[in-house]
Amino acid sequence: MHDYQAILNIIEKELKNFESEGKVPDYIPELKNVSPDKFGMNIHGISGKHFSIGDSHEPFSIQSISKVFTLAMATIYGKKVWERVDVEPSGSPFNSLMQLDAEDGIPRNPFINAGALVVADILITHLRNPKKELLEFVRRITNDNRIDFDENVLESEKNHGYRNAALVNYMKSLGNINNSVEEILDFYFYQCSIRMSCEQLSRAFIIFANQGQIIETGEQILERINVKRINAIMQTCGFYDEAGEFSFRVGLPGKSGVGGGIVAVHPKEYAVAVWSPLLNANGNSAKGMRALEELTTFTGLSIF
Repeated sequence: MHDYQAILNIIEKELKNFESEGKVPDYIPELKNVSPDKFGMNIHGISGKHFSIGDSHEPFSIQSISKVFTLAMATIYGKKVWERVDVEPSGSPFNSLMQLDAEDGIPRNPFINAGALVVADILITHLRNPKKELLEFVRRITNDNRIDFDENVLESEKNHGYRNAALVNYMKSLGNINNSVEEILDFYFYQCSIRMSCEQLSRAFIIFANQGQIIETGEQILERINVKRINAIMQTCGFYDEAGEFSFRVGLPGKSGVGGGIVAVHPKEYAVAVWSPLLNANGNSAKGMRALEELTTFTGLSIF
């Protein structure tokens, strides 16, 4: 049994003077207001124990990490997800239009923006109140009703979401969008604006480490086969153009967001979340990736 708190304390000390050449993203203006010095990390074990350092209790905008939650919900409610979204790494920017043109409007995977927008379309078709039910799902798997949308980030997203609007319109022209463009964009901007702390995120992702079950109650939220598939897609597609690098350095399934958060899962062991706002050239938290690399190095454990 590893002393995770001691390992986290070492990571915090080693990265205290970590110098990143990254920057806070500016294409969502509200994210520029976050201090670049923030750093938090939390591990939530299958046993129910959790361990933390730094700003692990401070909520931040989870952005694309939300795509894991919506995909999980789509596997529950939508039975034809994989007919409309592929499962291959993209090798292109997360908001690319070029692949859609070459591949008849079928996104490469559900974690690039086009794929997440198709997933949003699926949920809008199957749910009566998608925004409310998404929030209820996240609160349910964390047992935390404090989780909510960030209205300031939401407005910032809505006012600068031109590329996402182009993606939805283009896919609709190719027959892979069923609902109105406005409704899909509204839901998508809401999902990206969810605020959660590292502690809340690691707790939420325990279902992906625990074969779809909530630890405290044993309730089976997701089918095991869907957890396996989601973890596999996180491994191969969770970090845009840097998925291979993350596998090489960290060796865990995970998902990043441009809010500076990263969540990773060690099946049957733990879920871990880290937050540091400065992003590298690929849009992933530079310090966060280093912290997770240190974690799997110190423990000697990864999925490989």
